[in-house]
Amino acid sequence: MRVACVGAGRMGRGMAHAFAYAGHEIVLIDAKSRTPDAFAVLAAEAMAEVAGSLYLLADLGALSQAQIAPILARVSVQPREQAQKALAGMRFIFEGVPETRAAKAAALAFIDAHADEEAIVASTTSTFLSTDLATMTQRPARFLNAHWLNPAYLVPLVEVSPHAGTLPELTAELVSMLESIGKVPVICRASPGYIVPRIQMLALNEAARLVEEGVASAEDIDRAVKYGFGLRFAVLGLLEFIDWGGGDILAYASRYMTEATGQDRFKAPDVVDANMAAGRIGMKSGEGFYDWRNRDVDAVRRDRLGAFVTLLRQMGAFRAPVI
Repeated sequence: MRVACVGAGRMGRGMAHAFAYAGHEIVLIDAKSRTPDAFAVLAAEAMAEVAGSLYLLADLGALSQAQIAPILARVSVQPREQAQKALAGMRFIFEGVPETRAAKAAALAFIDAHADEEAIVASTTSTFLSTDLATMTQRPARFLNAHWLNPAYLVPLVEVSPHAGTLPELTAELVSMLESIGKVPVICRASPGYIVPRIQMLALNEAARLVEEGVASAEDIDRAVKYGFGLRFAVLGLLEFIDWGGGDILAYASRYMTEATGQDRFKAPDVVDANMAAGRIGMKSGEGFYDWRNRDVDAVRRDRLGAFVTLLRQMGAFRAPVI
């Protein structure tokens, strides 16, 4: 499979690593017109960055240095003027230009002008909605968003966000392709912040408020996140965690925090209260955000606790018993 990305910046380079690592050819197309000398500098920088990330992984034992050259051979960087030839026959084309409306509109118009009619076009934006960007392309039915998280070559998650006019079969095809290179795609509707950035923004701001209020030092807050918050949610999803502990616990804790701080941001959403009223409080009731009635809850708990132990060992935080 051959893949293209219009934009040879950080996102394009991370994607180049990911696709080439998985055995596919990828071409990065410069979105700007440059002199030959300026393009040569850009191309060298792009290839050096991809090589650097591969050598870093080799140093960490993820691959051997002998494997780097064949991987790099699958990556090429082409000037804007070669787009027609470079995009010919491409099934998947990603847009990876800077996060400005002008840059996005120009890149999508550029892709429309040079890509095959059957190509699937995906933006990698972390800011704009697919519903918005779809108005900038002449092929809205074949357009959607695929938000990779940095570092793109390492983080498995890709947030796939089609708009109402995206052909469902093309969304499924993009998801299948991403899975084939080891990514973990999730589908979300067009909504500000998608999934991870929306949750992340609240957590980051709350951490900053803790410092601002003098609750704890930056070092202790980050230590708490690494060895508590982050550890737990590397194993349990947030909604799974609610079901694990009980939605009633979240409802009571939210009520207390709202009253104690006077801040509505701690108020539980209506869905938590609705679940409480219906008795859907999680594992102990059989239903919550998940349906636990036909699942071996004890086996699930054992699996998750086993994952905790594995993570603790990897972090050097698991201690053997004192005999």
